[in-house]
Amino acid sequence: MERTGIIVAVLAVQAASGLVFIANIAFSVLGIAPVAWVVHELTEIGAALGLVLGTVLGGLALRRSRARALVAEARLRAASGAFMELLDERFAAWGLTPAERDVALFAIKGLSTPEIARLRQVSEGTVKAQTAAIYRKAGVAGRPQLLSLFIEDLMEGPLEGRERGSGRAAS
Repeated sequence: MERTGIIVAVLAVQAASGLVFIANIAFSVLGIAPVAWVVHELTEIGAALGLVLGTVLGGLALRRSRARALVAEARLRAASGAFMELLDERFAAWGLTPAERDVALFAIKGLSTPEIARLRQVSEGTVKAQTAAIYRKAGVAGRPQLLSLFIEDLMEGPLEGRERGSGRAAS
């Protein structure tokens, strides 16, 4: 919340600074001198400093935002790698063939049986037989339970803290 307050304050200063410059231009065009020359100059200096401060703080916020985005991207890559490691562990523990691994991966990604068959250039019957073998080896009744095995593992935490190669089937 503190950062939001600072950003709002900087935006308010910038808006006020912009209004000061617009008012000065309007007064000059109309030939009106609402304040003494010294006050006028000090006001313009303050407005200019406000705009410069806003630019600097905006740059810092942009840099901080970019750094956070890079950290988030790195975490996402790590999570993706951890998920692939988890898939490989489970597939090996279940003794899936290379073809079954491909079909299981496509199924976990949410592809339908016809889509998997088209991508693998095999019949839908072949994919159905392979998914049945995958479910049997994993000890699950279908795709939702297969996916839930991986979700449960991801919710348990990092792979380092777990026993490697556990072939735990669904309860």
